[in-house]
Order: sequence, then structure tokens, then C-alpha cells
Amino acid sequence: MSKAGKGRSGVNLTLIQTFYEVGSHGSFSGAARELNISYQSAANHVRRLEQILKAKLIESEQGAKRISLTPRGRALFNLLHPEFDIMLARLSKLLENQRSALRVGMPQAIFFYLFPEVLKTFRERHPDMEIAVAERDTVLAEMVKNGSLDICLSERHFGDPVVPQKLLGSYRLSLVFPSAWGAPPAPEDVPGWSIGRPFVTYEPGQTLRNLALDFLGRDGPAAQPAISTSGSSSVKRCVEAGLGFAIIPSWCIRDEDQSISSVKLTNLPAVGVYFGNAEFLQNHPAVRELFDICRQELVGRELDDVGTDGF
Repeated sequence: MSKAGKGRSGVNLTLIQTFYEVGSHGSFSGAARELNISYQSAANHVRRLEQILKAKLIESEQGAKRISLTPRGRALFNLLHPEFDIMLARLSKLLENQRSALRVGMPQAIFFYLFPEVLKTFRERHPDMEIAVAERDTVLAEMVKNGSLDICLSERHFGDPVVPQKLLGSYRLSLVFPSAWGAPPAPEDVPGWSIGRPFVTYEPGQTLRNLALDFLGRDGPAAQPAISTSGSSSVKRCVEAGLGFAIIPSWCIRDEDQSISSVKLTNLPAVGVYFGNAEFLQNHPAVRELFDICRQELVGRELDDVGTDGF
């Protein structure tokens, strides 16, 4: 990576990156290989950073292959890690494509049913910005942390300070089943009603699958999935084809759905939808605006308001 412009202090990105790689690899030689520079250049970069900061950052004995960080060096390394990796990945992706873009990840159903109205409003305000959407459920936090995504919408709370999240709102789950099966059960009778009936659900590891299995197993053995698929639109399509019943977000059900019946499961906890982003983008204007549009377009329409604070 080429040198960034120097600030008033004389610190530039090259010096910081070299120090970070030395700390990550535990040696000047490891950092040199990572950055494709000479051993001496790596050592010189760190020495220059120490001169600028007027502090010893690294202890290295003559002839030793490994280095150790001083208390000041450890404090600086901990300040950088792991956000620095994300920033570098983000910079690399921006340099690959000069056109401004936001990379957003979310479960398939949230994109299919909820996000188009958000996109419509955002595109009206930013017609020249590309929105790249990844439809995922289980790896969103990792994708934000490795720089593949800038933003994620998720039904999971990661509890990770590197991917701060705000609660947008919550929703209820509904039982859906072929209308030909007859009258709907009461919400409290669904676990018993489900016994012996084919169950259509999500792939292992997905949040809604786990919630449904826990609920259906309250009165005995849980229903065994007959069909597992990737997202709510696929699950719903199987129910429409008469292949079984499912438990899906209530906002997947539309007035025009004549072939299926539904029961809102008010006896199940509401499911939160969280807006997350890379920590260093917390104050990015486009990120803040997308959060505001999500609140504007979704809360009170498809999601219940939970009184979350904004950015």
C-alpha cells in the first residue's frame, strides 16, 4: 500500500501499518514478508514511529527472531486491533472501484419483503451510489469484520464492539399452513397441533429455526423438519405447495395469500431486527442516513417500535 499523506505530527499510514504488522506477527521479518518490504525497512518504519511518538514501542534483543511490545506499544496495538484490519480492507475495496458504494448484508426474507422500500428512498437521495446486497444469515458479523460488508441487518445481537448494533424494531412470528388443512389452532395449542404434521423450516443454525423448534417442543418431542431451506420466501413457497406447515415472520404474509392460513403467535417472544455497521463507519453520513430510512420505512409498518435511540 502506498504512503498516505503526512499529518501535522508526521505520522502516516505506512508507519502505522508496519507497526501493526510487526505486532501481529511478533517479528520484523514476518511484517516484512506481509508488506513485501525489506527487514531493514520494517525496522526503520517502527523506529521512525517511535521517534514521532517519543516513546519506545518494541523491545528487540540483538539477534533475536522475536520481538515484544512495550506497555506503550501494547496499548497502541490494542487501540488499532481489530478495527485496523477492517479499515485496510475497506480502503482496498474502495480503491478497486472508484464508484461510491455501500455493501449491505441481511437475511433473504428481510431483503425480499422489507428492504425494497428502504432502497427506493435511499436511491432517490443517492442515485449515483451503488448498493451491493449480500443475502446471508449466519456470517454477517464476520463479513463486517473482514471488510466484505459495511452494514448488516440481522435478527441476531452479536455483542461485538467491532460491529455496533442498534435495535430497529421487532416483529411477531406466525404459524402458516395450507388452507386445505382446515380451521387454525389457537396459538397456545400449536405445539400439540403440530405433532405428526410435516414441518418446513430453515437450515440448521438459523435464528428462526431454533426459535420454532424450542416452541414446538414445549409439550414433548419437537416436530422433526421435513424440509429445510435457506429463507422465509422459500419456506413460504413450500407451504403454498401443500408440503407442510412453517413458522415465519408475520410480515411475510400478505392479503393476497389465498392458499395458506396463518395464526400470529403472540405467545412467542418478539424477534428484534438490528442495524449493525463497522465501528469506524459509525459516523459516516450515508450509514446514518440508511439507518434513519430503515426506521422511517419499516417501524410502524412492518416492525413494532421498541423506542430505540438513533445514532
